[in-house]
Amino acid sequence: MPRANEPGRTVSSRLWDLLFAFDSDHAELTLADLVRRTGMPHATARRLTLELVEAGALERTADNRFAIGLRLWRLGTLAPRAETLRSAAQPFVEDLYTALRQHVQLAVLQGDQAVIIERLSAVNAVGLTSQVGGHLPLHCSGVGKVLLSHGSPEFIDEVLAGRLQRFTPKTIVDPAELRRELASCRSTGTVVVKEELSEGAESVATRIVDGRGKVVAALSVVVAAGSIKLQAAVPSLIASGLGLSRSLGWRPGIPIRTW
Repeated sequence: MPRANEPGRTVSSRLWDLLFAFDSDHAELTLADLVRRTGMPHATARRLTLELVEAGALERTADNRFAIGLRLWRLGTLAPRAETLRSAAQPFVEDLYTALRQHVQLAVLQGDQAVIIERLSAVNAVGLTSQVGGHLPLHCSGVGKVLLSHGSPEFIDEVLAGRLQRFTPKTIVDPAELRRELASCRSTGTVVVKEELSEGAESVATRIVDGRGKVVAALSVVVAAGSIKLQAAVPSLIASGLGLSRSLGWRPGIPIRTW
């Protein structure tokens, strides 16, 4: 695909470039930021950004930055995959949070990353690298490993053949070791991750399955390293995962399948 400042780009593709310049780590951007992140000429970025503001897709903040507008946010809440899961998961996430008083989060697969679509967090819980709407790598996060382990062999091969970033000294980047861990996760439905993505943070995650046996999401609890024994959280997490899966139509006897 050509860069945003090259000929051959449609107006719609340039508009998408501007919108996708925002993410959980860049919720507000200046016009200069948008120019730098999209590669567009300043005049083009300014004209299209103002059109997005007029349409309500973007809003101008008090300090002359830009942020996603309420009209676009309302449209995003109609996304059926995320909203159906969030609505079904809400009581299970709340109960798990009430029982454990730690981070509880729900994530789905998007491309080659996990996207957090819901999270409840205790005030004094360990700091995390990403917020709701943010992305997590598949190879070293709890929810990511659950989602990756239930992918097709071709998808797993593609991810493990790519660049496996080492975030901490404990990040597993050896493909053979990861394959063994993914096989175990596929068998048990759960995985424990200790300080692979963030130093000082550990997590345990489990799969969420729909009525066809497809793994559609992953549910996890994230705690400060050494604060509690992760194995103590596993029964509650599995019970919540099974309850949510049942609410989506899964029943014992329906085989778990890869996608």
